[in-house]
Amino acid sequence: MFDERRLGYLEGLARELGERGLVARVVRSRSGPAFCRVVNPDAASMSENVTCAPAPDTPDQRSWYFWWSWGEPMHDVEDPCGAAVKVARVLEAHGA
Repeated sequence: MFDERRLGYLEGLARELGERGLVARVVRSRSGPAFCRVVNPDAASMSENVTCAPAPDTPDQRSWYFWWSWGEPMHDVEDPCGAAVKVARVLEAHGA
Protein backbone atom coordinates (compact mmCIF):
# COMPACT_ATOMS: atom_id res chain seq x y z
CA MET A 1 0.00 0.00 0.00
CA PHE A 2 1.25 3.44 -0.94
CA ASP A 3 2.24 5.25 2.24
CA GLU A 4 2.89 9.00 2.13
CA ARG A 5 4.23 8.98 5.67
CA ARG A 6 6.90 6.39 4.84
CA LEU A 7 7.90 8.26 1.67
CA GLY A 8 8.22 11.53 3.55
CA TYR A 9 10.56 10.02 6.13
CA LEU A 10 12.67 8.30 3.48
CA GLU A 11 12.92 11.45 1.35
CA GLY A 12 14.10 13.41 4.39
CA LEU A 13 16.77 10.78 5.03
CA ALA A 14 17.85 10.86 1.37
CA ARG A 15 18.35 14.65 1.58
CA GLU A 16 20.48 14.29 4.70
CA LEU A 17 22.56 11.53 3.12
CA GLY A 18 23.10 13.66 0.00
CA GLU A 19 24.47 16.45 2.19
CA ARG A 20 27.07 13.96 3.44
CA GLY A 21 28.26 13.13 -0.09
CA LEU A 22 26.39 9.85 -0.45
CA VAL A 23 24.14 9.00 -3.39
CA ALA A 24 20.67 8.27 -2.04
CA ARG A 25 17.30 7.85 -3.67
CA VAL A 26 13.92 6.57 -2.61
CA VAL A 27 12.87 3.46 -4.49
CA ARG A 28 9.21 2.58 -4.82
CA SER A 29 8.65 -1.12 -5.31
CA ARG A 30 5.56 -2.86 -6.64
CA SER A 31 6.24 -5.91 -4.50
CA GLY A 32 7.03 -4.26 -1.17
CA PRO A 33 7.38 -1.02 0.75
CA ALA A 34 9.51 1.88 -0.45
CA PHE A 35 13.12 2.05 0.72
CA CYS A 36 16.12 4.37 0.48
CA ARG A 37 18.99 3.03 -1.64
CA VAL A 38 22.29 4.53 -0.46
CA VAL A 39 25.66 4.21 -2.22
CA ASN A 40 29.07 5.61 -1.37
CA PRO A 41 30.21 7.13 -4.70
CA ASP A 42 33.87 6.66 -3.71
CA ALA A 43 33.36 2.93 -3.09
CA ALA A 44 30.33 1.72 -5.05
CA SER A 45 30.43 -1.69 -3.38
CA MET A 46 29.57 0.09 -0.13
CA SER A 47 25.77 0.35 -0.22
CA GLU A 48 22.73 -0.09 1.98
CA ASN A 49 18.94 -0.24 1.62
CA VAL A 50 17.23 1.53 4.49
CA THR A 51 13.57 0.87 5.18
CA CYS A 52 11.12 2.74 7.36
CA ALA A 53 8.34 1.24 9.46
CA PRO A 54 6.68 1.39 12.85
CA ALA A 55 8.24 -0.56 15.67
CA PRO A 56 6.50 -3.97 15.80
CA ASP A 57 5.82 -3.71 19.54
CA THR A 58 3.81 -0.48 19.25
CA PRO A 59 0.17 -1.29 18.45
CA ASP A 60 -0.69 2.37 17.84
CA GLN A 61 2.10 2.60 15.21
CA ARG A 62 3.21 6.01 16.46
CA SER A 63 6.87 5.08 16.89
CA TRP A 64 8.42 4.87 13.43
CA TYR A 65 12.05 3.90 12.84
CA PHE A 66 14.55 3.61 10.06
CA TRP A 67 15.67 -0.02 9.73
CA TRP A 68 18.89 -1.57 8.44
CA SER A 69 18.54 -4.04 5.56
CA TRP A 70 19.18 -6.93 7.94
CA GLY A 71 16.07 -6.07 9.99
CA GLU A 72 17.59 -4.24 12.93
CA PRO A 73 16.12 -0.89 13.99
CA MET A 74 18.59 1.90 13.26
CA HIS A 75 17.21 5.26 14.35
CA ASP A 76 14.03 7.22 15.09
CA VAL A 77 12.54 8.82 11.95
CA GLU A 78 12.14 12.15 13.74
CA ASP A 79 15.93 12.57 13.56
CA PRO A 80 16.97 11.96 9.93
CA CYS A 81 20.26 13.78 10.57
CA GLY A 82 21.23 11.26 13.26
CA ALA A 83 20.22 8.37 11.01
CA ALA A 84 22.29 9.80 8.15
CA VAL A 85 25.34 10.00 10.42
CA LYS A 86 24.98 6.29 11.23
CA VAL A 87 24.59 5.26 7.59
CA ALA A 88 27.52 7.43 6.51
CA ARG A 89 29.69 5.84 9.18
CA VAL A 90 28.78 2.32 8.03
CA LEU A 91 29.39 3.16 4.36
CA GLU A 92 32.66 4.98 4.97
CA ALA A 93 35.43 3.76 2.66
CA HIS A 94 38.59 2.70 4.44
CA GLY A 95 42.00 2.73 2.73
CA ALA A 96 43.33 -0.54 1.39
